[in-house]
Amino acid sequence: MDLILKVWRQKNRETAGQLVTYPVKGVSPDMSFLEMLDVLNEDLQIKGEEPIAFDHDCREGICGMCSLFINGRPHGPERGTTTCQLHMRHFNDGDTITIEPWRAAAFPIHKDLVVDRSAFDRIQQAGGYISVNTGGVPDANEIPIPKTIADKAFDAATCIQCGACVAACKNASAMLFVSAKVSQLALLPQGKTERKTRVENMVAQMDIEGFGSCTNTGACAAECPVGISMENINMLRREYISAKATSENL
Repeated sequence: MDLILKVWRQKNRETAGQLVTYPVKGVSPDMSFLEMLDVLNEDLQIKGEEPIAFDHDCREGICGMCSLFINGRPHGPERGTTTCQLHMRHFNDGDTITIEPWRAAAFPIHKDLVVDRSAFDRIQQAGGYISVNTGGVPDANEIPIPKTIADKAFDAATCIQCGACVAACKNASAMLFVSAKVSQLALLPQGKTERKTRVENMVAQMDIEGFGSCTNTGACAAECPVGISMENINMLRREYISAKATSENL
């Protein structure tokens, strides 16, 4: 396969960026999207040009690092797929592919396709944990949890913090991410002690980071590579309203 790539190049967050066109020849349909970018970078290095900076780590759809906006969609054209799991067989010979970083004020561009997603870390640090002293670790079967609740908590916990929900949202909202983290802990017995302060602190930090508001378009859930449900946003709203109704910070 021969392709034309239009790739966003930007030296750093202080400089302006632009799309630069690169031809890539001899791409195997069995290559992953990141392997195709590896081939392009090898060609650039041979020519003495600076390779394209992009994030990656596990390349197994687990870490959420491979965050690219491909032809106008987070992680590309396939649903339920991260960029590293996207294969070139989903494109055609002669295609032009536009590759951009996430576009959100809360995710400033470091370089080229690499964005700073540490805002997610700060939201997590604001309350996405359990700090109460629960004593020694009991056997798992000593805390009975209904399977339906355990399944919902597990589904929420599968969020990989890739930021596709933010990139897909017209408002750059982080509600799907925050709701997954809040739901995961609020559903489990260990997380109920801090559930009110957790949701207040995490939502407050989300606002501080500059993420937009949720208007329920559903683009976040549609583009989430691991299928986080919008039901978590409903739970986040219930948790937040309940917490504010009895908050000591009123």
